[in-house]
Amino acid sequence: MFASALDWPGWCRSGRTEQQALETLAGYAGRYAVVATGAGLPFAHEIVELDIVERAPGNVTTDIGAPAIVAAAEREPLDAVGAARVASLVAGCWPVLDRAVRNAPAQLGKGPRGGGRDRDDIVDHVAAAELAYARKLGIRLGSDLTASRAAIVEVLGAPSDASSIGAKGWPPRYAARRIAWHVLDHAWEIEDKS
Repeated sequence: MFASALDWPGWCRSGRTEQQALETLAGYAGRYAVVATGAGLPFAHEIVELDIVERAPGNVTTDIGAPAIVAAAEREPLDAVGAARVASLVAGCWPVLDRAVRNAPAQLGKGPRGGGRDRDDIVDHVAAAELAYARKLGIRLGSDLTASRAAIVEVLGAPSDASSIGAKGWPPRYAARRIAWHVLDHAWEIEDKS
């Protein structure tokens, strides 16, 4: 199960049950506050009240650990102000990952059965995923991650209407959630295993 904060792309956590996912989401408010602050947005992480506005069934990708379902609310248009806000939050996730990588040793702690990736393998995985995610927004820049990130922010920062939603693969709000979640999920993994 995944719980995602609709207005805060990337603040998304999982749990075996809905209640566990919601509790984990609330527990990560302080960690997510760094993203909001970096984007210049107020975020009262000391008081977290969650209202469930939508539930959706998962799929195979959800089962293996990624929030793969587009919420109905994520198909709604974004005006210029909303789009700029979403883009700034996504852009605010990359410095969190960069900081985690800078502060982490090359070899990370392993799971109870010895599994898990090391720092540089995680960085490579996130970069490859971002290039694939960019294609879902109609961005095809080869392997230039810096240009791809700039293009992602540009696309997400543009207002979207009903005619543009889904035309390129992912609605912008969902793309923002998925991209930001993936970056933060691995940034926090690196921090936790350092």
